[in-house]
Amino acid sequence: MADVTGSFLREQLLDRRQRLDSAIAESGDSAGLVQLLNEVDSALRRMDNGSYGICEVCHESVEKPRLVADPLVRFCLDHLTADQQRALEQDLELASQLQRDLLPEEIVSYGGWQVCCHYQPVGPVSGDYCDVIVGAGHGDGRDLFFALGDASGKGVAASMLMAHLHAIFRTLVATGLPIHELVERASRIFRDSMMSPYFATLVCGKANASGRIEICNAGHCPPLVIQNGKVTRLEASGLPLGLFRGGQYTAQTLDLSPGDSLFLYTDGLSEARSRADEEYGEDRVAEVVAGHLSLDPRRLIHACIKSVTEFRSGAPMTDDLAAMAVRRVS
Repeated sequence: MADVTGSFLREQLLDRRQRLDSAIAESGDSAGLVQLLNEVDSALRRMDNGSYGICEVCHESVEKPRLVADPLVRFCLDHLTADQQRALEQDLELASQLQRDLLPEEIVSYGGWQVCCHYQPVGPVSGDYCDVIVGAGHGDGRDLFFALGDASGKGVAASMLMAHLHAIFRTLVATGLPIHELVERASRIFRDSMMSPYFATLVCGKANASGRIEICNAGHCPPLVIQNGKVTRLEASGLPLGLFRGGQYTAQTLDLSPGDSLFLYTDGLSEARSRADEEYGEDRVAEVVAGHLSLDPRRLIHACIKSVTEFRSGAPMTDDLAAMAVRRVS
């Protein structure tokens, strides 16, 4: 654990110890507080002797995201007690419900645009992020913001990053910043508020009633532009959020006519694998989109999901999958 994560966890334990010392001094030797203090001291001793983060049953590494969530964890997931398993299942169900509550409506129509979102976690919770927001102001002239991203890691830890990204994006949209500055600020906030090595890829855009879209890609899968009967890719214009504090980003401008669309997706689509261990790939995504140029957002996403499902031929999903189609309708 001699890395940034280990330093972070030690700081958390020392802070917890200081707080427990203060609480015991104020309230007396409460048995519960003393027990917690003993657990913290035990964890610090394990750090000193090199056994911290090692399961006390199988002697394999405890999952790092669980240590971040609870530095006192002593057992890996495979060796939880029955009561601990039930508590974990309840926590996961609650986390899953909370995450579903953060998702936008499947179909959002506003200002001459229609957006459809598809969200398919591989487990109870997901690190994929999608959002659609009508900008601040009054009347029908407001901008429509959309975002699709993928937080590093898996499971609960990634879902917490997703929720954090959701809060950052929603807060910054209200500032009225240009898209590239919004992404730059989001990256700084994400890095300053999360410990290394966590990061997130993100595509976000702003669409107005005239058909203009400003879009910025921070290390994410290339969005596909469907325009004039052709499909083109928009490559990343910057690194993923949180890798470097001073990262700079540029936005691209698109002028879409009625019937033109954008298709965004996470790598759970492009990196899906068949039973023969073949990767689906970005080229297949583009081919499927090119074969369904006239479809509305919902049916376009359905065609892509149908294609990748047939490609997998029963092979299990190994990563979360999210997709978004943005179409100018008038």
